[in-house]
Amino acid sequence: MNKRKTIRVGIADLNIAHAPDCIMTSALGSCVGAVVFDRGKKVAGLAHVLLPDSSVARQSNVKPYKYADTAIPILMNKLVTAGARKMALEAKIAGGAQMFQLPSGSIGMRIGPRNIEAVREQLTNYHIPIVASDVGGELGRTITFDPESSELKVRKVNQEEYYI
Repeated sequence: MNKRKTIRVGIADLNIAHAPDCIMTSALGSCVGAVVFDRGKKVAGLAHVLLPDSSVARQSNVKPYKYADTAIPILMNKLVTAGARKMALEAKIAGGAQMFQLPSGSIGMRIGPRNIEAVREQLTNYHIPIVASDVGGELGRTITFDPESSELKVRKVNQEEYYI
């Protein structure tokens, strides 16, 4: 009997899961969870993107999983290495909430919307269609993806879970 396990992805991290295992991340406030998957091969990768752009990093040893512009390319390479087919890849994304009220004009602090835009841009660059999304709003999320069914379970803070 095949035991099903859940692979957990931390903040500013990424990983790969093959069915029957699931892959999940929590604490998606302004962060975006980008799930890229191959339905046929039943393999998925999940990146927990913390910030949109690595070029603004102040330190020299940038953690590449932290930024949309560096995490998504790494995720793509890991997926192909794990057996995914580039032309069969699809994506589902969640997160990017605006967790705090900000004064008008504070564009730089709109991390959630900027993360959403950066992740979408990276996926577009790789010609990966986003087939479902649950982004924006003001609530944090936990997501779990099942490579077997290609369903993404979303649970927002103090709300019922649902699938996209």
